[in-house]
Amino acid sequence: MIVGIDLGTTNCALAYVAEDGVQDFSIPQLIGDSEVEGRPTLPSYLYLPSQHEFALGSLSLPWDEVADFAVGVMARDEGAKVPDRLIASAKSWLCNAQVDRQQAILPWKSPEEVPKLSPVEVSTRYLRHLADSWRFSRVGGSLNEQQVFLTVPASFDAVARELTVEAAERAGLENLTLLEEPQAAFYAWLEQMGDSWRDSVKLGDHILVCDLGGGTSDFTLIRVDEEEGQLALTRLAVGDHLLLGGDNMDLSLAATVQARLKSEGKKIDSWQFQVLTHLCRNAKERMLCDDPLELSPLTIPGRGAKMLLSSVSTEIKRSEVEQVLLDGFFPVVKRDDWAQRQRRFGLTELGLAYESEPAITRHLARFLHQGGEFIQPTAILFNGGVCKSPGVQKRLLEVLNSWLDQPVKVLPNHDCDLAVARGAAAYGRARLQGGVRIRGGLTRSYYIGVEVARPAVPGFAPPTKAVCVAPQGLEEGSTVDLPGMELGLVLGELVEFPFMTSNQRPDDQPGQSVDDWEDEDEIEQIATVTSILRSSEVEAPVVPVQLQTVATEVGTLELWCQQKGGPGRWKLEFEVRDNK
Repeated sequence: MIVGIDLGTTNCALAYVAEDGVQDFSIPQLIGDSEVEGRPTLPSYLYLPSQHEFALGSLSLPWDEVADFAVGVMARDEGAKVPDRLIASAKSWLCNAQVDRQQAILPWKSPEEVPKLSPVEVSTRYLRHLADSWRFSRVGGSLNEQQVFLTVPASFDAVARELTVEAAERAGLENLTLLEEPQAAFYAWLEQMGDSWRDSVKLGDHILVCDLGGGTSDFTLIRVDEEEGQLALTRLAVGDHLLLGGDNMDLSLAATVQARLKSEGKKIDSWQFQVLTHLCRNAKERMLCDDPLELSPLTIPGRGAKMLLSSVSTEIKRSEVEQVLLDGFFPVVKRDDWAQRQRRFGLTELGLAYESEPAITRHLARFLHQGGEFIQPTAILFNGGVCKSPGVQKRLLEVLNSWLDQPVKVLPNHDCDLAVARGAAAYGRARLQGGVRIRGGLTRSYYIGVEVARPAVPGFAPPTKAVCVAPQGLEEGSTVDLPGMELGLVLGELVEFPFMTSNQRPDDQPGQSVDDWEDEDEIEQIATVTSILRSSEVEAPVVPVQLQTVATEVGTLELWCQQKGGPGRWKLEFEVRDNK
């Protein structure tokens, strides 16, 4: 079966391809003490209770009778009361290069007596819960037997993607393909529209996918082209990494309530502020849903012997939530009012590397300036939990349309929480069974540098030849073997792999060697990977290998070196978007 998984910052979801189309999967989870129910999403929260907090068996699941932690609804609700034991935003920590993401560091800054988990392990537990739920439901065998399409933010770097893959492998997901979340959201729109999608757009349209989630904000531009007389889709641009989303908004709401309490003569400490942040998150989600609350009471507990006396009660209104979000994160700006990098302190706390500029509209203005030209979108697709708010959508449209010659058309998204998982499954079906695909062919040719074997010449470095590993136009998701190309791979010592590109050699084919070129304008070196490659199965210092290139759906080239006639296999990975 074909399965799509959204490993979200705030919620996880799973969908699959059935005979009558893409279906949502109801995820069984703890919603209270010894109470298990299926829900459309699995909240991305993990709670680590103290030893005597719950009775034995209270955290049991149908597939795990001795569980000593909770994920999902119960974890989110219990963690709002005891934030020291709650892990949230693990996905954001996966892309945080300031910390060792393999080390047990979460919950961040919690007391010593609280057990810790690594961001990778937390992600593994969410995915394992999905895998166990799938097996328990008996929809279709074990999840490790299915073709799984797992989404990541478009702006995830190579390390964050690798760690996501590692978490999936730990959870037993073997047949795995990564897909960008904004593309998945667009595939969900294609699935929703069926064959009528071509009636909603026209040749030359630029579609902006605006994906504002719990941890990241992602922008993608898709152009409507023509191929053999039919409309086709090409991904034109992907935005920068923005660690800016619902988490930032929760902190802003909590700070607003804290300031109001202070003006009323009520003071809360840092622990209570953590509780307030989680309470504001819950209130925000209830106020941005399809059936929103207008008012949410907030009770902030105290601690110690005077817990009841030191508790603080207040409330937050939906109008207040929307005002904080709109003014703080979606201000009305001009299209040349870009996000600017603010000067930082010389010393800073380690933690999540949030964007210093909170105005999402300013980041959008920067994104739409591509190559010195302002791209005018003609249509927009909203996705992500933040975009569930009609007020947010209205403000974004107000700002965006003020920049454009013609107002954008809004493409319908029936469910911002489930679209990414649905789209991942729909993409998997299009890829494996045929269907409409978003093209993202390489705009340049790419090469690996190979040292030429010749006698040493004093004063001159050994000459280099460039071997084409990916021709211009190679589609993402494609695999190319380099025919007749056998090279020696050096093991056990520090070596370099020069990576080069050209936009002047569109006819070069995989495996073609370029022994000399005029200047850097023809072939330019853009990166060098330095590494020591080893293998427990191969002892020779140089092994004969054949090369294979995989153009991934997340903007990288994987160059695989397969030992000829042996078990050795090594991977090099290079970014190819924006020539990074």
